[in-house]
Amino acid sequence: MSLAARIICRNLERSIAAKNELLQNAETQAEFARSVDIVLNCYQQGGRLYVAGNGGSAADAQHLAAEFVSRLARDRAPLPAEALTTDSSIITAIGNDYGYDEIFSRQIAGKLTSTDVFLGITTSGNSPNIVKALEVCRERNIQSIVFTGHDGGKVRELSDVCVIAPGELTSQIQEVHLVLEHTLCECVEAALFDFEL
Repeated sequence: MSLAARIICRNLERSIAAKNELLQNAETQAEFARSVDIVLNCYQQGGRLYVAGNGGSAADAQHLAAEFVSRLARDRAPLPAEALTTDSSIITAIGNDYGYDEIFSRQIAGKLTSTDVFLGITTSGNSPNIVKALEVCRERNIQSIVFTGHDGGKVRELSDVCVIAPGELTSQIQEVHLVLEHTLCECVEAALFDFEL
């Protein structure tokens, strides 16, 4: 077997194992269902979803916002969502003037209201800018969800809902996050637009 074949087989086995662990974890599934309810209620009340993360999780934030604004799989009206990772002028201004730890919290303070929802994505659960974002959400009575990994880290106690993805490696956690993100959008679409599953 070639090196590439060995690596792809190993990585697929790890990915399947992480997803099977989620499949068997009723507690995590219940926490995820709470995240669906929060986002659904947000949209029913006329709110918006704001998403943030760092690195690969920043890409996930943009991906998830795109699924809500455009569509996941079926034609429907757009749902308001925004990734707080996309405006380089805002991010660099805040980073320069206040520090990188504030790049999301300042945006939350300036944009979000109590009808909105913040979803933070952090594989470690300890990203300082996600921690600060959650602190501002708590101060302003904004509901918050976190998709994280490992033991949940610092964000576990700061968020309203903390969905912990199984996996030992960052890449495995990110793969489970992608499943959760697509499923979140699918559940909200199905509920709001009466799509048959």
